[in-house]
Amino acid sequence: MKFSTERLILRTITEYDAQDIFEIRNNTEVNKYIARKPPNSNLEALEFILNIKRKSDNNEVTFLGIAYQNKPKLIGTICLWNFSEDRKSAELGYELLPEYHRKGIMSEAVKFMIGYGFNVLKLKAIIAKTNKDNLNSIQLLHKFSFTLNNKKVDAGFPNNLIFEKFK
Repeated sequence: MKFSTERLILRTITEYDAQDIFEIRNNTEVNKYIARKPPNSNLEALEFILNIKRKSDNNEVTFLGIAYQNKPKLIGTICLWNFSEDRKSAELGYELLPEYHRKGIMSEAVKFMIGYGFNVLKLKAIIAKTNKDNLNSIQLLHKFSFTLNNKKVDAGFPNNLIFEKFK
């Protein structure tokens, strides 16, 4: 899959992106609010890519790398994953290297992914979970009219807030 927005290319990640995925998923600032084990090598990043490709082939995830139109290097990723059993809702996930923050890049990618989720995948709801201290992410979700659901708790992640957007 490959899509274009005003400034960006959103595309399927490939084995050739192992170094970029390693840099993104191993970045201290990117991981500040994410509870995950970063890859220790390009080989682990490659294993992640192969796992994502398998899940994409099985329609378990829509996972896209983010790059500027004129530069092939990935600067972030965005995905819809954790689909409900009836495929009417999915979770939105995203990450962006810090040097690209506050430039409208993730807004452009999220706008695309919301449209894709509602119009192509026919979702009825998109959920996003973010750490209560991740103010940039919270601001981004508010920008796209996600609303905080105080009644839901992210099991195992007590510092996360759950936001929802309905079609």
